[in-house]
Amino acid sequence: MRYSALTQRIDGDGAAAWRIHDRALELREQGVDVLLLSIGDPDFDTPLPIIHAAIDSLLAGDTHYSDVRGTRTLRSSIASRHQRRSGQLVDAENVIVLPGAQCAVYSVAQCLLDPGDEVIVAEPMYVTYEGVFGACGASVVPVAVHPENGFRVEPADVAALITAKTRVILLNSPNNPSGASLSLKSWQALAALCVRHDLWLISDEVYSDLLFEGEHISPASLPGMAERTATINSLSKSHAMTGWRVGWMIGPKPLAEHLMHLSLCMLFGLPDFVQNAAQVALDKDLPEVALMREEYRQRRDLVCARLSGCPGIRPIKPDGGMFVMVDVRQTGLGAQDFAERLLEGYGVSVLAGEAFGPSAAGHIRIGLVVDQARLADACQRIASCAAQLLQVRRA
Repeated sequence: MRYSALTQRIDGDGAAAWRIHDRALELREQGVDVLLLSIGDPDFDTPLPIIHAAIDSLLAGDTHYSDVRGTRTLRSSIASRHQRRSGQLVDAENVIVLPGAQCAVYSVAQCLLDPGDEVIVAEPMYVTYEGVFGACGASVVPVAVHPENGFRVEPADVAALITAKTRVILLNSPNNPSGASLSLKSWQALAALCVRHDLWLISDEVYSDLLFEGEHISPASLPGMAERTATINSLSKSHAMTGWRVGWMIGPKPLAEHLMHLSLCMLFGLPDFVQNAAQVALDKDLPEVALMREEYRQRRDLVCARLSGCPGIRPIKPDGGMFVMVDVRQTGLGAQDFAERLLEGYGVSVLAGEAFGPSAAGHIRIGLVVDQARLADACQRIASCAAQLLQVRRA
């Protein structure tokens, strides 16, 4: 039977990246002791006040169709939160609530891009971006970065890639997988490029609450950027709510209206009981959120300290996020082969950097998604794997 061309455009290396994770789950089901560090799913429980809000809402009968844009109260809370943090003047009409940041990026792409358009995306890039833009028939133009520079984007490298076909720049700060963030000076230079060439900017800020070094900048707050920026965020990482699927887009009102029309024909809104829980997450000062953030920082520091100086490997300390990239090139294996050996021989599941683009080749991504004791154990196993490979090379 025949399938559409779309099925080919959403397949590829990004979809294949998860195979090692699937293999890790398979080994776990067989009783193998596997430390699962290959997916960015927090090991924390969603704070209880959020859960209780959802339960109360269910018991109150909030199980019917909801406003396709998101409830006005939730959109107002999102707008107020963003305005407090960025200084950008927005209100509920600039916001649309969608099932996760992933869906928000996909929806924005559908409303901005046509077949043949080009999207400049900084490497290393989140593995689903390729499929998201492929679904539109657009071409991804990657911006190479360098591990020696902490995987940070250089505006001059972006400028060199702009062509008559360029329609959108997508930047993710802090970045997944590298954890690299962008300074105000870099954002100002990138904003100038967007204004000069009349480009859209998709700013993926999912990890903005997990920035440990420097200050988070929302580029939509810079001069000339509000009318050309779609800001993406969610509660998945900051509030341990990955399974709740609550994300949003903040942008110019015409874009929000287009997203509403797309949601109308594709999603028809989030359940009210989920939105009421999200309302509590945004409006309450929950101590659990601050504790989770500090725990991620400590986990980052632990992994970098444990792996620093280990023969054959080099951790690259991220500015933020919930991952650490580790250079394994000195072991003599590519990252995919190293990751497979690490899983099968040492019971640690990580993703290979090649899945995120050529700039991350020779690196593995470690998820900070288990407690510090198990992370220390994982570091020991990773170091042992590298040491054994070096020994074989010298033999």
